[in-house]
Amino acid sequence: MTYVRNAWYVAGWEQDLAPEKPFALTILGDRIVIWRSASGAVHALEDKCVHRFAPLSLGRCEGEHLRCMYHGLLFDAGGKVADIPGQDLIPARARVRAYPVVVRHSWIWVWMGDAQAADPALIPPAVGLDDPDYILGCGFLDYQAEARLINDNLLDFSHLTYVHAASFGAGPEFAASQPKVTPLARGVRVERWLENTHGSSNRKSDVPIDAWSSYDFLLPGVLLMWSANYPAGTARRLNHAAPRMEEALAGLNFTSQAVTPLTDRTSRYFFSWGPHRKFGDEAMRDHMMGIAGMAFAEDKTMIEAQQRVIDTTPPQDVMPTAHDRGVTLFNRLVEKLANAETMERREAVA
Repeated sequence: MTYVRNAWYVAGWEQDLAPEKPFALTILGDRIVIWRSASGAVHALEDKCVHRFAPLSLGRCEGEHLRCMYHGLLFDAGGKVADIPGQDLIPARARVRAYPVVVRHSWIWVWMGDAQAADPALIPPAVGLDDPDYILGCGFLDYQAEARLINDNLLDFSHLTYVHAASFGAGPEFAASQPKVTPLARGVRVERWLENTHGSSNRKSDVPIDAWSSYDFLLPGVLLMWSANYPAGTARRLNHAAPRMEEALAGLNFTSQAVTPLTDRTSRYFFSWGPHRKFGDEAMRDHMMGIAGMAFAEDKTMIEAQQRVIDTTPPQDVMPTAHDRGVTLFNRLVEKLANAETMERREAVA
């Protein structure tokens, strides 16, 4: 897998982390146990006891510690063994790797690279479930596919016309027109006006509107998107620049999505979506989440089928199209940063 490790990966929804009950997750091939101690702090350790390699995710939380329930070794939040039953001497090597963790925007973020480089300022600015401006639903899906394929899907919305004709009701505009794609320091920004439209087939407007959407796709694979409807002629009046959220006519909504590579052929896809409180309520949120459930299942079917083709045919380069600008820019950024990390590790060993 070619992914940046010096980045914050979404490990789960905070609401799904039961108090003092560890859970296991694999990210980038690393087996991790995540747990909340008695003080409420969230921790992440390598999910392998140093004694006989039993999973610590089957362990027991004891105050601010985690006890392996095979032979009873007790680990502190930093991964160091604090107690070995029946033994006074604790070897210096009696420790497991600890991963930096931050809970923010209702997500549990784990830093997968050099712990000394972990910077909370690099956490993408998602919108949490407790945000006062939005009414959000959430969920996740597991994929039998490499995370990069999901990233590519999210970076090229021309597939909406074909994959999501039944769910989102997307028309031909997404395939027939090009968005504006702008490189960012840690990702890309994709912006699009659809002018003089009546909206999607499942959310028709009685009058012509200009529909705006904009999303940032940020390392390691996080999509943050808002969209809204404006009076017809707005795009032309603004010379196709970005509009102001507060001037939306209707339909203002936000979605946060995150793709987490589990292994080289499995991934977990987290998502939330819902309307701004000025333009919707819980019923609207539930309706939108129903549409999202259908649409994301459509993506999953296509991407897992794509993975099966890749796995059973000889390797070859893809043939890019005009819609691949965002895909290309993001993948080049990942490759550049991942290669830099590899060089740093080699220099540190030399």
